[in-house]
Amino acid sequence: MLRRAVEELSTGSDSDYSKYWISWFLSSKGNEYFCEVEEDYILDRFNLTGLNTEVTNYSQALDLITDNLDDDIQDELRGSLDVQARLLYGLIHARWIVTARGLAKMLEKYKKADFGRCPRILCQSQPLLPVGLTDIPYEKSVKLYCPRCEDLYSPKSSRHGSIDGAYFGTSFPHLLFLVYPHLIPPKSGPPDITAGASSEGRRVAPGRRAREELEGSVTEGVGEGVSTAAAALKADRYRPKIFGFQVNEIAKLQRWQEAIRDRQVARLEDLDV
Repeated sequence: MLRRAVEELSTGSDSDYSKYWISWFLSSKGNEYFCEVEEDYILDRFNLTGLNTEVTNYSQALDLITDNLDDDIQDELRGSLDVQARLLYGLIHARWIVTARGLAKMLEKYKKADFGRCPRILCQSQPLLPVGLTDIPYEKSVKLYCPRCEDLYSPKSSRHGSIDGAYFGTSFPHLLFLVYPHLIPPKSGPPDITAGASSEGRRVAPGRRAREELEGSVTEGVGEGVSTAAAALKADRYRPKIFGFQVNEIAKLQRWQEAIRDRQVARLEDLDV
């Protein structure tokens, strides 16, 4: 399903192509989450190690990305190459954004809240960061990570929701805060981040309706015949990782939080709630 969505977004006429493929790709609707990968990074074959086994027509897709593809190529082949070029650029992008220069570029987008803001009221419009649930393409779409509530959200736009999560990888947001620890938001109070002035960034005191929605979200998923303890045990928690390893400080905090939760669940089971 995710593969089909990517292919549908990749279709277009020859008039859609600008002089530079990367410029065209970044300016296309739905690709606002991506940053520009510098050409010298793409041309360094060491950075592309192993990608030739994951992308069909790898050499031609790379030529398309770097604007070295022959102009007399057939239209039918060019359409399929565009799909492979998107895949290749996405996988290169996932590697690029965990480099020092790539992190700096994504940091600028984060400061401008280009990835959206957390919908939870208590997070007070905290900017989000894209993250993948797996590094393998065509498995999971991109999610948005809130560093304040440490939860994941789906993009509001269907165009953004069809982006492959492997194009951002599982490590990016957590590596960003490891490199820039001063950007780790507080758990209460307004977000300490320089963001573009917009109505989204204004602090709004939650009204009665908002408080009711917040309270309702706590009990969401707990229906008739389902105990609170069973619902708590069923909840799956996101665990931040960098290159497959859990982040030390977050892992210690989560172990403490889960110990508290287990005690609460045991109390609920004793009360038979």
